[in-house]
Amino acid sequence: MRPPVLWEDLRSVARALLAHPARRRRALCRQILYGAHRAARQSAATGRCHPRWGDGSLGAAARRFPLATEPCPGDADYAECLQMALDLALSGRKGHKKTP
Repeated sequence: MRPPVLWEDLRSVARALLAHPARRRRALCRQILYGAHRAARQSAATGRCHPRWGDGSLGAAARRFPLATEPCPGDADYAECLQMALDLALSGRKGHKKTP
């Protein structure tokens, strides 16, 4: 079972996305989600964190990548990255059809 998505997770994902060119962000979203799922499975099976992806949270998976300095929430590029992070969080829930 994956940990709940916290505000800090969303901020970490958005900052990871912001540190990369816009053309790379969708692929990075998928990579972060994959890593979080993989870590959650390992944690559930062994009771231990994944050596690369962490504890199964989106934030831990996102922090494997460089993070941009967090700008003001009104920054248009950052707001777009936050939206992608929210979409990513929703895509990990059962029954949600939207993918990053």
